[in-house]
Amino acid sequence: MKKQLAIILTTSFLLTSCQFTNQDGGTLLGGATGALIGSTIGGGTGKGVAIAGGAILGALLGSKIGQSLDEQDKQRVNATTQQSLESAKSGQTTTWQNPDTGHSGTVTPQKAYKRKDGEYCREYSQTVTIGGETHKAYGTACRRPDGTWEMVGQH
Repeated sequence: MKKQLAIILTTSFLLTSCQFTNQDGGTLLGGATGALIGSTIGGGTGKGVAIAGGAILGALLGSKIGQSLDEQDKQRVNATTQQSLESAKSGQTTTWQNPDTGHSGTVTPQKAYKRKDGEYCREYSQTVTIGGETHKAYGTACRRPDGTWEMVGQH
């Protein structure tokens, strides 16, 4: 499964132009997320079909979201996510909004836990609302030595 996901990510990266746009990033992230979700469905040859189908559907949805988010939106999402993972209580929702685009979203972290390798991680849920349509995602972030939180998985 990891090999298939790596192939999908590499192919997606190679197919994008040298100028990496919001839409390219959304397509790549959406495709990877869809493949990850698809990997949990089916077995045998059906699992491969589920991975491919998830990657395609995720890429289409991610492309739409990525096309709509500008740089200021992404900065707000990142700042809110970092602040929420660092300071918010488990289950406490933190919001962001860009008055220029009308886009908004939320981040809700869960209880922090320590992995076997010693890293502290938190699962979180996230929403992004674009043009009145809300998209949901769930992920895991782990604290890096410099104190920032790095997203290590999203679905």
